[in-house]
Amino acid sequence: MPLALVMGTAAPTPAGAQTAHTHSTEPATASALDDEAPFLAENNAAMDRMMSGMAVKPTGDVDADFTAMMIPHHQGAIDMALAELRYGKNEQLRRIAQEIIVEQQQEIAAMRMALGQPLPPSLPVPTQVPPHSPASQIPPSAMHMHMKEGQSQ
Repeated sequence: MPLALVMGTAAPTPAGAQTAHTHSTEPATASALDDEAPFLAENNAAMDRMMSGMAVKPTGDVDADFTAMMIPHHQGAIDMALAELRYGKNEQLRRIAQEIIVEQQQEIAAMRMALGQPLPPSLPVPTQVPPHSPASQIPPSAMHMHMKEGQSQ
């Protein structure tokens, strides 16, 4: 059975399933990869922040440890969805990315409230920044900066 790399570990894939490396029959051109470079850089940075944020020292409080790991995980999804909004062209996927942002922000707020942690300050809706505009060059969600506040580590 073929293996696929999932979050840094090898996981079996069902027979006949495609992996990320087999989704296209044509090799990417250098120009296409150059065009995708900003998206890939932003997405890789989001993944690095997420993985780093999820590496928490256990506190002995399962609920606090769960939220300390899940909040950066959800923020990573938000940051990756923002990259899709900035660079993606498929309208259906862009709508899904918008939904991810809203849902993940709501879940972050719910987790923080469940533990009595303060909520981050309100920010402009990140989905209102049109892709490829000068304003879209802002760093991924500033909300990421506020996730460390109030977390026990």
